[in-house]
Amino acid sequence: MGEHVIKLPDVGEGVAEAELVEWLVDLGANVREDEVIASVMTDKATVEIPSPVEGKIIWRGGEIGEVLAVGSPLVRLEVDGAGNVKPGEAPAAAPAAEPETKKEEKKAEEKPAPNAEKPKPNGAAPASAPKSAMPRPAPAGAPRQEGEKPLASPAVRKRAADAGADLRRVPGTGPAGRITHEDLDAFFASDGQTASVPGAVLRRNTAVTDVPVIGLRRKIAEKMEAANNRIVPITYVDEVDVTALEDLRAELNRTRKEGRPKLTILPFLMRAMVKAISEQPHLNAIYDDEAGVIHQYGGVHIGVAAQTPNGLMVPVVKHAEARDLWDCAAEVARLSEAAKEGKASREELSGSTITITSLGAMGGIVTTPVINHPEVAIVGVNKMQTLPRWNGTEFTPRKIMNLSSSFDHRVIDGWDAAVFVQRLKALLETPAMIFID
Repeated sequence: MGEHVIKLPDVGEGVAEAELVEWLVDLGANVREDEVIASVMTDKATVEIPSPVEGKIIWRGGEIGEVLAVGSPLVRLEVDGAGNVKPGEAPAAAPAAEPETKKEEKKAEEKPAPNAEKPKPNGAAPASAPKSAMPRPAPAGAPRQEGEKPLASPAVRKRAADAGADLRRVPGTGPAGRITHEDLDAFFASDGQTASVPGAVLRRNTAVTDVPVIGLRRKIAEKMEAANNRIVPITYVDEVDVTALEDLRAELNRTRKEGRPKLTILPFLMRAMVKAISEQPHLNAIYDDEAGVIHQYGGVHIGVAAQTPNGLMVPVVKHAEARDLWDCAAEVARLSEAAKEGKASREELSGSTITITSLGAMGGIVTTPVINHPEVAIVGVNKMQTLPRWNGTEFTPRKIMNLSSSFDHRVIDGWDAAVFVQRLKALLETPAMIFID
């Protein structure tokens, strides 16, 4: 028998470290070659790490939420043959007492259940069954509040989808309520039943839940903090009459060819932004405030903020200037789906030069979008409403939508911001202009 050390691989160009967001194997577990053992996160992309060999896990190199350097030991396996640790070579140092249970099990041990086995008179602790043999209670009650979205890795989501299980009904015991493979096992063992409690008595809820800020939520927090600390924003809001645009969109959707995606308002806005940026190229830029340099781009790479079950992501439509309306729509749909399923690559989530943010029907009347640092501009789409507007002789119903756009006032003057938004307004209100060179 030998020992094989798996190190954290290079998960992307220029990445020196990654955050450990999920262990998919337990200590003592036997893993197959190419079986996924852990998930790590870099920037906003989650990467699954497979085992290159078959063996038994004898050591794990970190806790959930810990940041590991590329090349540092991730796991040690006992393998048939010599392994990759040479005789006499000291293996990577393991912690003095590696915990064999997850955090939630530690908490359970601190407060034993009423029916827990008591210590034997001779002081010997009762032998614990292996984790795979430990019974888990069947889930009871609704596992999460109405509208709350489940957190789970791509591997867990795929397994649930293959089994036809609704993750919204699966209680999660991982960090921040994350659903693990063991949670799925417990759910399947209970035949997917969640018990309801009829006639429940109203009681005070004094529970306090500590939710670690890890993974994607930590990345979002860091991004927002950087934007708040570095950028001096100015937000400009104006009303846009999109009645004609909506009529055009409805007609194009009605007559679209087979295989073409359904058009939303975003592809029209993207094409309008490309046209407006051609007149104000300094808005399609990255401001390196440490070097004191503005990197102005020829290619228009539009980030589209998308809400996913795991949090906010910004997939990027590269070279929007070279895409027509239908191509923009298809790429937005593809990237949004990849982000929601946790399959978007690091390249698809980086490289934007300007961003669109939209909350759809929940977009509110006015928002103050946070600029996607280090970009200098972001365009926010608010909800569409049918409102009365005066046409000179009478009030008529019109479809109205506000644009709430923020700019980095350190490098973008208020006048330039207003000119940009007014140009977008003119293009959207007279959509034929979008397609005229």
